[in-house]
Amino acid sequence: MEVKTPRIKDKEIKRKWYLVDAENCILGRLASRIACLLMGKNKATWSPHQDTGDFVVVINAEKIRVTGQKLADKKYYRHSGYLGGLKEVSLYAMLQKKPEKVIELAVKGMLPKNALGRRMIKKLKVYRGNQHPHQAQNPQAVKIGG
Repeated sequence: MEVKTPRIKDKEIKRKWYLVDAENCILGRLASRIACLLMGKNKATWSPHQDTGDFVVVINAEKIRVTGQKLADKKYYRHSGYLGGLKEVSLYAMLQKKPEKVIELAVKGMLPKNALGRRMIKKLKVYRGNQHPHQAQNPQAVKIGG
């Protein structure tokens, strides 16, 4: 007798909205937990080739913590495409200018590096302050320890 693994159809995927408060959370631990929610690994219907994940809203992005000397030592790089166009920004400077980008980049690094991962990252909404425009979706609060 052959037992087939049930495959959930895209129309049958139930997507929830989660609200994560990043205040006093360590960046890496926060990002890995968010990545699991975006991928849907917390669900029984998880499959590596499907996007079964949920939407995640992160507030208080500027209040994250890091361990060690990462505020000064960790660097973010980008390149303009021109000769000598390599730009370098420290984590401290990035938290001052764009704290949302810090969380987005950390989570993006933990998702698959393909079209599936690009679709998953679109379900992440990060906001600097305490307010967010997704009240209508009734996001369920998730406690992530610091």
